[in-house]
Amino acid sequence: MAGNTFGKLFRLTTFGESHGAAIGGVIDGCPPGLIVDMDAVQRDLDRRKPGQSAIVSQRKENDGVQFLSGIFEGKTTGAPIGFVVNNTNQKPEDYSHIKDVYRPSHADYTYDKKYGIRDYRGGGRSSARETISRVVGGAIAKQLMPDVKINAFVSSVGEIFIDKPYQALDFSLTESNAVRCPDLATAKKMEDYIKEIRKEGDTVGGTITCVLQNVPAGLGEPVFDKLHAELGKAMLSINAVKGFEYGSGFCGAKMKGSEHNDLFNPDGTTNSNLSGGIQGGISNGMDIYFRVAFKPVATIMQQQQTIDAHGKEVTMQGKGRHDPCVVPRAVPIVEAMAALVLADFLLQNKIYQD
Repeated sequence: MAGNTFGKLFRLTTFGESHGAAIGGVIDGCPPGLIVDMDAVQRDLDRRKPGQSAIVSQRKENDGVQFLSGIFEGKTTGAPIGFVVNNTNQKPEDYSHIKDVYRPSHADYTYDKKYGIRDYRGGGRSSARETISRVVGGAIAKQLMPDVKINAFVSSVGEIFIDKPYQALDFSLTESNAVRCPDLATAKKMEDYIKEIRKEGDTVGGTITCVLQNVPAGLGEPVFDKLHAELGKAMLSINAVKGFEYGSGFCGAKMKGSEHNDLFNPDGTTNSNLSGGIQGGISNGMDIYFRVAFKPVATIMQQQQTIDAHGKEVTMQGKGRHDPCVVPRAVPIVEAMAALVLADFLLQNKIYQD
């Protein structure tokens, strides 16, 4: 299986399955001498882990990270940073009923066709539990660039949207509620709706908005390795993501050039920022903001028609511990992937500067 490594200079390789012994990874390319805040790494993992509220999966995992290499006396050595997070609450029996059954909108069918074998215990590598490694890698990446602020938050659940621009929001409120929405009135509506959906045995999708501030100008390459292209790739690699837009996004397609152009100030900033902090694939020093769309979780507690490995039509129903809405737990994952992209480009930029 290829495609388990992300990044060019700051690289993260992940391994492990949802109900295997552990999830882990190797971070390569991290410069030596970085003082690692272990508590900050664990805080990000705690934001991602299941069982943290009534509106997420009730799987109980401590998700404590153990670093195996690359850190000595609290500092990175420049060697590969190896780490593991043990799976302590596996319940593979919850998936025995789908051993030979393809769940609708899951990776079961495609994995079987590509590899001729699949780990049916929670989807194996296709499970969102793989994102643990991304959060660890992203937490280290954040510490490489302490001046950069990365704030993601839930901006919609189903048809419930925040009706304010991000500039009017207080990001310190994001972690004050289970939905991770900084607009508290909207957060209450979202939480009530998710609880209602859960009672119906169904799931619902949503969007996460991410804002990157204090990003220096000059990150990104002008052709294939555009900054926004790498951010898009990073976000679209997250489980359940169906869409990515930055700056004016799809709304920009409705506008005239005279409306859309970001006019310059004498200091190089712009009056508006419909470009989303990126022009020609390169950061311009303004806020970078983007939105990521997540589909409803495919496992629902309702009967559905599907087929088995022999092409026979069967009826199945989800069981076990699943999120009725994935977006609250995906907030730290979006932040982590953004951090991995920025750290990689910052190291690439350092080569030019040197």
